[in-house]
Amino acid sequence: MVVVDTHAHLQMSHFKSDREEIIERFNENGILFIINVGTNITDSRETVELSKKYEKVFAAIGVHPHDSKDVEKNYIEILEKLSKNEKVVAIGEIGLDYYRNFSPQEVQQKVFVEQLLLAKELKLPIVVHIRDAYEEAYNILESFGPFEKGGVIHSFSANSEWALKFVKLGFYLGISGPITYKRNEQLREVVKLVGEQNILSETDCPYLTPHPYRGKRNEPAYVGYVVKKINDIIGYDVSETLVKNARSLFGVNL
Repeated sequence: MVVVDTHAHLQMSHFKSDREEIIERFNENGILFIINVGTNITDSRETVELSKKYEKVFAAIGVHPHDSKDVEKNYIEILEKLSKNEKVVAIGEIGLDYYRNFSPQEVQQKVFVEQLLLAKELKLPIVVHIRDAYEEAYNILESFGPFEKGGVIHSFSANSEWALKFVKLGFYLGISGPITYKRNEQLREVVKLVGEQNILSETDCPYLTPHPYRGKRNEPAYVGYVVKKINDIIGYDVSETLVKNARSLFGVNL
């Protein structure tokens, strides 16, 4: 079974002591490539550096809603410069998080919109984080009209109604570890409804570890558990379709 992890955070300190071993493990587990995703300017730079070092690692750069309040005045200019690296394939992780509200909501919205404008200008897909803000995020995305390069709603966690709305808007739904959790029937219903042609496999490592490793640090090698659960839900092996989706969205040919 060939798989891809379309959302990892290997630049984070959780992997500082054994990053090389993590990379070696995902190579051994048949992972074709990883989209490693930045959350602020500092670790977006680190994400780009990791992509330069490892052939199978590609970079998404952006400012997470949690970090919106701390952006430098010229952060868009910095992201634009970083985007010139050939391994940068998306703008993200961007969006709205009204659950934590680590940044004021109006600041989150401003930074989200500014990065959407950048993605449109650069003709790059977007990686969108949404928590307790699906209506607000949807309205912003809809107001921008169709995104030429599309995007993904990362670690999708809303209901079937929202799933269909975002798919209709042209977005993939990122499916991660929670699909394996016993009580997450809502997400399994979403996967059945939208089908394999509208989803991507991801880990969000070091977070959202799938069963049977829930409670431990997540890593790209565990994306296979996500894909196997998706296979079980849909009723046949969809791994090649998930790879095709990821290649199509991010323009990766590995």
